[in-house]
Amino acid sequence: MTKSRTEWPLWEIFIRGQHGMSHRHVGSLHAQDADAAVRNARDVYTRRNEGVSIWVVPSASITASDPDAKGALYEPSHSKVYRHPTFFDIPDDVGHM
Repeated sequence: MTKSRTEWPLWEIFIRGQHGMSHRHVGSLHAQDADAAVRNARDVYTRRNEGVSIWVVPSASITASDPDAKGALYEPSHSKVYRHPTFFDIPDDVGHM
């Protein structure tokens, strides 16, 4: 099966909720451009006014790491122990971190 010339690009949709600080991936949709993707995402993923911000990203622009190569990808961080908070004293008045 070949890809039709009339098929719109696929967009990944990220929504930031009213009580959250980060955007969360909620799904994908096809749209002819970014503006249409935002409008369609609003209609599909925020029907109950739960979002305050929408990001749309062309799926073709996303590059992912290979899950089978996770050992080699994350191995260098194990040698950088200074990245772990074990070397720092946290004052009691800081509270929950």
